[in-house]
Amino acid sequence: MVGAPLARAQQPAAAVDNSWWGRYEARATATQNQQPHWITPLVLVTPRLEQEFRTDFVHDYNPAGRPIWTYDNGKGLEFIPEKHTELLINLPPFFDHANGEPDGFGDVSFMMKERLFSRNEQQGDGIVTLFLLGSVPTGKSGNGSCCAVVTPTLAMGKGFGRWDVETTAGGTLPVSNAAGLGHTVIWNSLIQYHGSDSGARHGLGRFFWPELESNDNFYMGGANDGKIASYITPGLLIGRIPLGHNWAGTQGRLGLTFGAGEQIAMTHFNPYNHATIITVRIPF
Repeated sequence: MVGAPLARAQQPAAAVDNSWWGRYEARATATQNQQPHWITPLVLVTPRLEQEFRTDFVHDYNPAGRPIWTYDNGKGLEFIPEKHTELLINLPPFFDHANGEPDGFGDVSFMMKERLFSRNEQQGDGIVTLFLLGSVPTGKSGNGSCCAVVTPTLAMGKGFGRWDVETTAGGTLPVSNAAGLGHTVIWNSLIQYHGSDSGARHGLGRFFWPELESNDNFYMGGANDGKIASYITPGLLIGRIPLGHNWAGTQGRLGLTFGAGEQIAMTHFNPYNHATIITVRIPF
């Protein structure tokens, strides 16, 4: 019969991009499809494996009430070289004190994530990941640490329909001068809402992710021994907005995510306050 559909055995095989980049993208997509598809929060480091260019801008006030601009805020390139691993290469932040104090770059940092457990939205919507962050003392004029610091962290998250909760807990381990620097236990928690059901492909709601974070620092040893600095951070992320199509004509991995929030000190002791955070990411 003219126009009859091809039998299953006669259907043309799906084309595959066998270039190096095509294989790399396919591996990254397969890895991310095994985990929840939440969006990366403003402050909390997501337990998800992500692949993007990211830069943040922060405007806050020091304890004397003087403003500080931080450009990039120690963000950079994130990529997935292996199915359970993510590497982050972060640029040094630049501090613009605008108050007579010396401006300059801060410390360079690197991070590795190792995903231990993950289930996507259809299989349980949860994840557990280990982080290892290392910073190198490259900052000048008091804009960085005196010494290298390593920060191991445990991160977890669980989704409940349109909601997800995430938490990370870690501690700083100075490579040297531990008595002078002390140690800081860092505990961040988050509740996040998605404006659309998981997997929705239409409607503006799928791009909106309001959130509320709790960011806590517990100081042990050093100049701030025994002190606690706690912050509440309401924010809104918008993304991932697709920016193009792949070689096969379907929606590609390249996208845009942006957002903003306000970090507000909840304790009398605080190294800074009223931090306005603006973030821009290019997932790929």
